[in-house]
Amino acid sequence: MAGLRQIQRQRVHEAISAAAIRLFLARGFDEVPVAEIAAAAEVSKPTLFKYFATKEDLVLHRIADHQGEAARVVRGTPGPPLEALRRHFLDGLARRDPVTGLNDDPEVVAYHRMVFGTPSLVARLFHHMSLDEGALAEALAERMDDLTAALVAGQVLATQRVLARRNWASLAEGRPLAEVEPEAVRAAERAFALLSTG
Repeated sequence: MAGLRQIQRQRVHEAISAAAIRLFLARGFDEVPVAEIAAAAEVSKPTLFKYFATKEDLVLHRIADHQGEAARVVRGTPGPPLEALRRHFLDGLARRDPVTGLNDDPEVVAYHRMVFGTPSLVARLFHHMSLDEGALAEALAERMDDLTAALVAGQVLATQRVLARRNWASLAEGRPLAEVEPEAVRAAERAFALLSTG
């Protein structure tokens, strides 16, 4: 019974999110009231807020799915943490993971345009990034002193953010993925080399 309940919760969660993203991409984040999203998803407004604490979370939960990922990579991979994080980012590029910015699906490009073009979403995104940074610093502190761990965590996540935004911007300009991808790989290799030399 608990399994069925969880499946049902996941379906409602996905229905609300899909309705929200569809409406936001069509009309803009600030133009769509929460009540309209609830109606489109066939739930009440209080039910919507049981699943998503804020309007911004209706958008950013797709990014929040990656919450703590860098910390998990560090904890789950033996050897130097920077090498593990470099390999993970390069693997994400190869998979065309939207979080790397290297995905030319029109909805993904539009999604990133909406996020980066909406001040309240950018602010909420930085909140998520701050949580990620803390989790990564904690994982790194198992292998180095606290100050070094905090500095490395901040630098790694800032580097990944810059790389991802650069990839998305190139695709948003209309450049073909086949042209952008080798540049993205070279940029990632260069960025992580710079990080490793301190």
